[in-house]
Amino acid sequence: MTTLTLADWQQRARDLHIEGRAFIQGQYRPAAAGEVFDCISPVDGRQLAQVASCDAADAEQAVASARAAFDSGVWSRLAPARRKAVLVRFAALIEAHREELALLETLDMGKPISDALAVDIPAAARAIRWSGEAIDKVYDEVAATPEDQLGLVTREPVGVVAAIVPWNFPLLMACWKLGPALATGNSVILKPSEKSPLTAIRVAQLALEAGIPAGVLNVLPGYGHSVGKALALHMDVDTLVFTGSTRVAKQLMVYAGESNMKRVWLEAGGKSPNIVFADAPDLAAAAEAAASAIAYNQGEVCTAGSRLLVERSIRERFLPMVVEALGRWKPGNPLDPATNVGALVDNGQLETVLGYIKAGTDAGAKVLLGGRRALQETGGIFVEPTIFDGVDNAMKIAREEIFGPVLSVITFDSAEEAVAIANDTPYGLAAAVWTADLSRAHRTARALRAGSVWVNQYDGGDMTAPFGGFKQSGNGRDKSLHAFDKYTELKATWIKL
Repeated sequence: MTTLTLADWQQRARDLHIEGRAFIQGQYRPAAAGEVFDCISPVDGRQLAQVASCDAADAEQAVASARAAFDSGVWSRLAPARRKAVLVRFAALIEAHREELALLETLDMGKPISDALAVDIPAAARAIRWSGEAIDKVYDEVAATPEDQLGLVTREPVGVVAAIVPWNFPLLMACWKLGPALATGNSVILKPSEKSPLTAIRVAQLALEAGIPAGVLNVLPGYGHSVGKALALHMDVDTLVFTGSTRVAKQLMVYAGESNMKRVWLEAGGKSPNIVFADAPDLAAAAEAAASAIAYNQGEVCTAGSRLLVERSIRERFLPMVVEALGRWKPGNPLDPATNVGALVDNGQLETVLGYIKAGTDAGAKVLLGGRRALQETGGIFVEPTIFDGVDNAMKIAREEIFGPVLSVITFDSAEEAVAIANDTPYGLAAAVWTADLSRAHRTARALRAGSVWVNQYDGGDMTAPFGGFKQSGNGRDKSLHAFDKYTELKATWIKL
């Protein structure tokens, strides 16, 4: 594969055609009211496109389109093997357009082009392909019945799914939803974040090219308080799936209760502990992982290892290793393949991150590295990766999700104290444990109230492992066969023979 340079990507950015309209019933169209919003790149502050600002009228059209497609059976009653073939083609088209999609992702939300190209787009294609390839291998059940009865337990598609996805991994999070939702035969209305809608809009056309019938996948860009709320309240949406903040997740549950009791599956925030015991098998590797766990994707990651718990006996030796490792994560032009820290998504997020840095300083925590805005002269939105030492778990920077490259270091003296600190949070999305003691690893992992626990690594797993949270990090699971549970209804059929 040809290696593209910064100049190459800049030229491609200038030549790029960007579609900003909604996608309903297999066609791009403007918002019903004709409203648009400016899509501004955090890379340099330039306007990328004007994007359709959909509202309740567009939601009505999209839901009607999705319901008609579902009821027709053109997709919902298609044999699983035939849906599989279409989804595999869809994944192949995502891969074929990986450079275009990676560029859209980088320009839209600021992540380094090397990450978008090597991680986000291939992982999005894998998510679609994995669900497609799995669906004709999932069997229903025959109940244990008397000889004059036949009991069948079958899974049926739930119907119309509204998927509201976040701005930090726009296409990947969309595909975590689209894969199992489409594989199980549902129609989907995808609502991307207004902060990063471009790849969702583009892949709608690729889905149509792959053979997904018109109306089965619709994309509605716009704001959460308008089109997102309309979908959440709609009486003909059967299931709502969401990835984003805990605050919005709670509101979506209220909307579901106020409307038709639609099923609501939520992956919300996190404040993940990364626990390093004194007997960690490789402190250098743990330091590198601690740095990447907070700096990757500019810290705009729900599972970011934002609380680093370090056993006191190794603190003086280990912290300089972490500072050195994080010092190699430097903000730069996201279109430069050498850049490993890109831009924050917008000025609002920059103000949020800088506000938390000030709160940490005001609370008495000590900045060991970073703490300032960077590259302001570029017109882009950058902040230095930051480490706070002397953090108490009661501090704001240790309690609240920052969604930026800000690391809080907390010291502990025993395994029991480490677990207590780790669990002392309203969140429960992920955690990591570094130890050479197998029994301690198992005991600690079992004691941690988190949906994912990684041992001697950070952010492990693939499509075969479920992903989701405990407590206020949400419910339900993305990835793995467990994801199919969110998009199907169980039906018991009891037959007298």
